[in-house]
Amino acid sequence: MPYIPHTQDDITSMLETIGVEKIEDLFDEIPTNLRCDNLEKIPPALTEMEVGKLIQQRAKQNGNLTCFVGAGAYEHHIPAVVWEIANRGEFYSAYTPYQAEASQGTLQLLYEFQTMMANLTAMEASNASLYDGASALAEAVLMAVRLSKKSKQILMPTTVHPVYRQVVNTIVKNQDITLIDVPFDIETGTIAINTLDNMPEAAVLVIPQPNFFGNLEAVDELTDWASSKGILTIGLVNPLTSAVLSPPGEWGTNGADIACGEGQPLGIPLSSGGPYFGFMCCKKKIVRQMPGRIVGRTVDLDNKPSYTLTLQAREQHIRRSRATSNICTNQGLMVTAATIHIALLGAKGLEQTALTCHNNTTELVEKLVTITGVKQVFTGSYFHEVVLQLDQPVVKVLTSLMEHNILGGYDLAEFYPELGNCLLICATEMRTQEDINCYVEKLQIALN
Repeated sequence: MPYIPHTQDDITSMLETIGVEKIEDLFDEIPTNLRCDNLEKIPPALTEMEVGKLIQQRAKQNGNLTCFVGAGAYEHHIPAVVWEIANRGEFYSAYTPYQAEASQGTLQLLYEFQTMMANLTAMEASNASLYDGASALAEAVLMAVRLSKKSKQILMPTTVHPVYRQVVNTIVKNQDITLIDVPFDIETGTIAINTLDNMPEAAVLVIPQPNFFGNLEAVDELTDWASSKGILTIGLVNPLTSAVLSPPGEWGTNGADIACGEGQPLGIPLSSGGPYFGFMCCKKKIVRQMPGRIVGRTVDLDNKPSYTLTLQAREQHIRRSRATSNICTNQGLMVTAATIHIALLGAKGLEQTALTCHNNTTELVEKLVTITGVKQVFTGSYFHEVVLQLDQPVVKVLTSLMEHNILGGYDLAEFYPELGNCLLICATEMRTQEDINCYVEKLQIALN
């Protein structure tokens, strides 16, 4: 809130009305040992003018950097009209469409979003979004366990985004659900399929496409393997790739059971870390176990199209013990932008964007591997991210690139130390020929 309208007289009057002397008395039921003392690292209060100057200074520190980082958050072109429409009051200020007769515009938009995502993933049903890609995967795991009823073990490939794996574990571990690591093949950087038969009985296999390294998994073979074992499959996908790759609903003989992921590539700016939104789609036969909001289309008494929330098995609509989740809201504004973005680009636009991303990354990699001290780590196909191995510490190289206003990639040392000095790079459609050539030149300097 940028403006707090309450004067001291207002505050005093409100406290007298409710019968307390000071604001701190409102929190007297919190035990003393749970309260914070002085917040030593919080600076003194600033005036509005001082805060404005501080924010401007911090914003300037971001600089004008050329981004070659991906790792789950991608810089894509967003047409100006996307957020011009999304920022309109009727969208920007809309919170939740409980009152259907007063929320037809919001409900229609969410229904159109569901339709687009179902088409994009080739699945039969979609919800109206989740918090982000990581929590969407966690909800998909919980959904799969409810459906399976035979096991609480999850086959979680180590090629899944490491932060996603951490988030999933945090959410499910207290429900006695265990994540079992599935190793990756050191040559291809994809799931080591030959290890699957030695895995214990599980409820679900998670299949990332593309995976965290940017490589393309053998989704057909993996899906059919899971189906033959009576194991459900969750397709964790970048939605943009479904414009050019086989979508989850078409994997293998019968398709994945659930598809989920991060919707940020669809019209959401990087924004220094969010907010983003998650999506989830599934087969129709299991839709009653899908968490989140689902909007349905029907007709009113005059036979005109109308929209309403349906299948709301949430804790606000049903006994908590029977709820599919405790999701209390969704990223409605992000979904609004994504819906506008998809509608503007259309199938051809999404396809062209995806192909340009792949072509730019391919060109970048082909030029980088000609530099002494740089080599591509994994063989096989990729989308728009590639792992490179350097003959010098990655931190040193990234620091050197930063001096030239280049975000050079993601250091894999924290999560994959066994790979050595490895760097994950990405080039989206935003990268020009000049950007690519500049990166190659500056990397060569950094390695000398």
